Amino acid sequence: MAHSDPDGRVDAAAASMLEALFTQSPIGLHLFDTDLRVLRVNTATPFMRNVPVDDWRGRRVRDVYRLVEEDAEALLREVLDTGIPVVQHLVGVHVEEDEPQERTFEVNALRLEDPHGKVLGVGVSAVDVTQRERAHAHTRMLDAVRGNVGRTLDPAAIGEELAATLVPTFADIAIVEVVDSVIRGDDAPLTPLPTGTLLMRTAFRSAHPRPPQAHSVGDVRRLAGPTPFTQALSDLRPRLERLHPATPWLAADPALAEAIRSSRAHSLLVVPLTLRDAALGTVSLYRTEHSPAFDEDDRALAVELASHTALCIENARRFTHEHTIAATVQRRLLPRRPEAHAWLETAYLSLTGADPGAWYDTTALASARTAIVVGKVSGRGLNAAATMAQLRTAVRSMSAFELAPDELLARLHDTAGRLAAERAHLPSGDPLRHEKLRVDCAYAVHDPLTGVCTMAAAGHLTPLIVHPDGTVSAAAPAGPRLGSSNGAPFAAVETDTPPGSVLVFTSDPLLTSYLAENPGPLAAPSDYADRPLQDLCDALVYAFPAGMGVHDAAVIVARARPFPSDRFAAWPLDPDPAAVADARRRTRGQLAAWNVDDETAYDTQLIVSELVTNAVRYGSPPLELRLIHDRTLTCEMRDAGSAAPHLRHAATVDEGGRGLFITAQLAQAWGTRFTPSAKTIWAEQTLADATEPDDRP
Repeated sequence: MAHSDPDGRVDAAAASMLEALFTQSPIGLHLFDTDLRVLRVNTATPFMRNVPVDDWRGRRVRDVYRLVEEDAEALLREVLDTGIPVVQHLVGVHVEEDEPQERTFEVNALRLEDPHGKVLGVGVSAVDVTQRERAHAHTRMLDAVRGNVGRTLDPAAIGEELAATLVPTFADIAIVEVVDSVIRGDDAPLTPLPTGTLLMRTAFRSAHPRPPQAHSVGDVRRLAGPTPFTQALSDLRPRLERLHPATPWLAADPALAEAIRSSRAHSLLVVPLTLRDAALGTVSLYRTEHSPAFDEDDRALAVELASHTALCIENARRFTHEHTIAATVQRRLLPRRPEAHAWLETAYLSLTGADPGAWYDTTALASARTAIVVGKVSGRGLNAAATMAQLRTAVRSMSAFELAPDELLARLHDTAGRLAAERAHLPSGDPLRHEKLRVDCAYAVHDPLTGVCTMAAAGHLTPLIVHPDGTVSAAAPAGPRLGSSNGAPFAAVETDTPPGSVLVFTSDPLLTSYLAENPGPLAAPSDYADRPLQDLCDALVYAFPAGMGVHDAAVIVARARPFPSDRFAAWPLDPDPAAVADARRRTRGQLAAWNVDDETAYDTQLIVSELVTNAVRYGSPPLELRLIHDRTLTCEMRDAGSAAPHLRHAATVDEGGRGLFITAQLAQAWGTRFTPSAKTIWAEQTLADATEPDDRP
């Protein structure tokens, strides 16, 4: 009986398999001896280089394979020395085919030993994974662009983000040019572009240390044509060009031709930035010197990259457009400059409209007083500007009712709550419905007669006061933000502001905090006693660190000025009917000293008679009459009573009830102001010259 020889059959099968691998396998197989010379390669290996197999035997690795970067001999020598195999190692190789190109191979290397452990050489397998790795590289590039491009809402910055992402990984030079009107927020023009359309170069990035540029970043120009750039913007299709000195269209732009020659660029890919048949600009990509030329796969990827970039630029354009409208609305709704006030000089820092919800205002009140308000509405765009206008109007209206700062903010809090409720009833698809309304606001009233400024704040817009000695202090405690559910009361604080004191109101709490901690530009207000207050505003701008965003905030700076003592008179009165005659006599003498015309003086005496009579009859002592000669002539009657007077229309047979009616007819305006210890009824008259006193500082 014949016995089989399994070991012999196994050896034969192994030899047959090895022969099949070297003659039929599509995987490149290589055998190297201990000197790293080629012993044998399979028939798939010549694909790596167009050389007959027999010509490879006995040659070293470096003589056979044109590696891109890595030293193959060092890699294989390490396998020989350590016995540690190399698995799935990627190697770049220059391949000579119809056109020189770079391909990527996945390499595995094993040390070969005989049964006794003697090292025989190295076995290497190589698989062409160029397409796989290019697909992975394209995916990584697309992910990088999606992650890095569009982080800002500035069309020019988006171009910089794209160029920085593409160079040097995908291109050696990247240029982004955007239609100039798109940069300003206008709609992108439909193709074909009108003749003479201007484009701005927003980005240039090169892998070369000192790259030549045909045009600088920021240049606005008309594209020379016909060129691949004008053609791409005409039909919104990418262009793939091979560059050489005889390229005919280069004659249309000599500066560009020189830059291409100097950079040794040989391949150009022009991709239009397009969205819904509108042209936003172009992306121009170059490869230079030894870099492989762009191919169809690169063109397909570049189109995807450009599509994402175009969408980001369009979003930025829409934001710029809305921001421009909101800034325009804001400028129209806010005063061009604070009102002129004789005893509280005011100035403000430039408002760029970057924060359309910020507002400022100053209002002249009765008795030479001035109201100052600074606020900020949450949100952005037209919605923030519209809400700001509503609240500014509400503050203006309520200030005429002589409300104390804390009471005015309480009323404004109710107004903001109603506006928030209106938002809650908007259609579910309206994004404003889901945007909470939050408002920060600071309101103050300065009285030059007493030198006291009464302030209250909602949110964190705490005003700062710089006293004449240079000390800086926060003026008002922070209350709840307007429109919030916090029902805590607002607190009013009275602060002495003698002449020379400087008050700083800002709609950005970060700026206020910075000034409180770094009062350098405010620490010596006496330096500005005789200089324009705008100089102090400039000093603030120079003092703020970069990135503080001072131009995004509304800032008012005010300086208290002394009220002339000879423009104010006050007399205590007895709670007796005889006080009426005494008040008329004192008034007549004071008006004569002020050279008030006879007609106005006569009306003033009638007003004083009615106000004093009303206080004697219905008020509570102590009584005090005050006359204030400012831009208007103001009569004030103070008493300790809490009952508020009201205007009556007396019947023909009534003996009383005409006092306030007469006052209202003779005066330009009148009203009632309450303090914790007293009430004041005031009446204003317009002076004949309607000018400020000449002796003001």
